[in-house]
Amino acid sequence: MPTAAGHTTAIRASRVIGTPVYNTSGDQIGEIEDVMLDKKTNNIMFGVVGFGGFLGMGEKYHPIPWASLDYEKDKGGYIVPFSKEQLEQAPAHSLNELSENDGQGARDAAFDYYKADRYW
Repeated sequence: MPTAAGHTTAIRASRVIGTPVYNTSGDQIGEIEDVMLDKKTNNIMFGVVGFGGFLGMGEKYHPIPWASLDYEKDKGGYIVPFSKEQLEQAPAHSLNELSENDGQGARDAAFDYYKADRYW
């Protein structure tokens, strides 16, 4: 069933991973590296956006609340409502750190930083 914006409500994670992510200026900032799931609540905790590295070196992984990612068909990617500066200063982790303590620390820091509505 399509959403109000015309998107389907179900999508395979394999189709999301690798999708480009753009900031509010239309600049590609990275791509979806992974999706963190909350097994206890059956929700998506956050999208893992990788950016800031060069050829895989020094890349940082940013947890971004899933509701903040808006798919834009014309761009073929997700738009986040944040400036480049906001994203550069956002919480960043290694991939392993994102799942420490059930991912709650990374999730809480991201939701606090982006002032996102909590799903839990």
